[in-house]
Amino acid sequence: MKRRTALKGLAATLPSLWLSQAFANNIFEQKYINEPLAKGPFKPTWESLQNYKTPEWYQNAKFGMWAHWGPQCQPEAGDWYARGMYQEGSWQYKIHLQKYGHPSKFGFKDVINEWKADKWNPDELVRLYKDAGAQYFMAMANHHDNLDLYDSKYQKDWNATKVGPKKDLIKGWAKAAKANNLPFGVSVHASHAWRWYEVAQRSDKTGQYSGIPYDGKLTKADGKGKWWDGLDPQELYAQNHPLSVDSLEDSSIHRQWEWGNGAYEPSKAYMEKFYNRTIDLINKYDPDVVYFDDSQLPFWPVSDVGLRIAAHLYNKSINAHGELRAVVNGKILDENQRKAMVWDIERGQANNIQPLPWQTDTCIGGWHYDRGLYERGDYKTAKTVIQTLVDIVSKNGNLMLNVPVRGDGTIDEKERKVVEGIGKWLKANGESIYATRPWKIFGEGPAQQEEAQLSGPGFNEGKGKQFSSEDIRFTTKGDILYATSMGWPENGKLVIKSLAKQSAHFGKEIQRVEWLLSKQSLTFERNENGLIISLPEKTSEDFSFANVVKIIPV
Repeated sequence: MKRRTALKGLAATLPSLWLSQAFANNIFEQKYINEPLAKGPFKPTWESLQNYKTPEWYQNAKFGMWAHWGPQCQPEAGDWYARGMYQEGSWQYKIHLQKYGHPSKFGFKDVINEWKADKWNPDELVRLYKDAGAQYFMAMANHHDNLDLYDSKYQKDWNATKVGPKKDLIKGWAKAAKANNLPFGVSVHASHAWRWYEVAQRSDKTGQYSGIPYDGKLTKADGKGKWWDGLDPQELYAQNHPLSVDSLEDSSIHRQWEWGNGAYEPSKAYMEKFYNRTIDLINKYDPDVVYFDDSQLPFWPVSDVGLRIAAHLYNKSINAHGELRAVVNGKILDENQRKAMVWDIERGQANNIQPLPWQTDTCIGGWHYDRGLYERGDYKTAKTVIQTLVDIVSKNGNLMLNVPVRGDGTIDEKERKVVEGIGKWLKANGESIYATRPWKIFGEGPAQQEEAQLSGPGFNEGKGKQFSSEDIRFTTKGDILYATSMGWPENGKLVIKSLAKQSAHFGKEIQRVEWLLSKQSLTFERNENGLIISLPEKTSEDFSFANVVKIIPV
């Protein structure tokens, strides 16, 4: 008692400036941190997290599918709609005016209210994706629009059980994944709402609404008599703060993504709320994968929130399963950070075999559903997806593919055709993909001479030379080597230069070469120019874009 009284007196007499940082942090933690960290070997430091080992199930899976689905799919006007609708003159702003009205009167909170997801059948979609060859499934838990798509204890008003669909979407997806025996992942994007929504503080510069503020600064009191009566828009928009430097320049958000270069730093209350929301998500739905749409981890380097979440997930996984099954994905990782989690590349691929497992995330269209892409027929084809998968797996990576979901919870018939085409190839050739490992080299051929370099978090897909039959990618399983040619050679002779006689890469004698599609033996010759394989008669165009031979040594 005497010690407590003395400390109280000391705190009262010393200026706050003199309080130690540790003492201040202790007071802060008591105020904000509610969800405890799971106990275990991992601590919330980069050094501790570098003891991470990617689980074998993930290394074997190779292909996952993702429902990057939320209220921004409702307008069917593409990705980042909840930002673009507040950017005067943008195509999404113009669509918003036509479809809903001016953003001073009808903001994104109102778009959420329009979203009902009334045709959503998670089990049917997850079964479709499993049938297409997906070995794990991921659903979006929240986006930069800051709406939690689950029964969120900390985003208690602005979540999908209270507004919009009034359904626990993550619960539905998780149940479907479990029913289909697929590992389940969640993607978490909401850390950036603070900066991303700053456009909602603007107003038009021209026209009849010039100078009238958009709805980004509305308060709970403004909702009286409206559908959102009793709800605080700031719990969604998080705009009770000054604008970041150069906020009126739309592109400035990209250079401020890592909370530098003039970004207005989020409040500790905001960051700790994000921590609690994410721990609550992990504890409720027990995901095997947590994907963060962040450089490194959420709020790094201005907070250790992301480090704490990662440590919690790893420890919880060990406690639940007796081993570490969990995966964390993050972007723009240095060599040491890649030891702590799985590096994710957005819309792009690594240029070489990576020493540690990694992942590409991409989409057959836009991240959020875009009616224009459907009407123009601009989706990726099954051929493009399969060739991308083959290339990624040859370099020790996984592919996470998003199929945009419409606001009502369905996918369109063109998307379904692409998904079915992927499944058809994987049913015939999946042996060369699943549970394989990279060979000594990832491949050969002219395309690799013109590969585009990564830009920021990725974005090099589709920028290199088109694949041809001379472009070959390799994978291994034990002593077996799989070689996939990205086209059909005109004369029916597949030449693999890397397997020439006296090859430095493959010194063994070859016993048999098999056409994986039909399991039939193929005739071959091995000389100083390469391994020359006579392919069977071409009977179908369906798989000619990725032809797999199985090479069995003596």
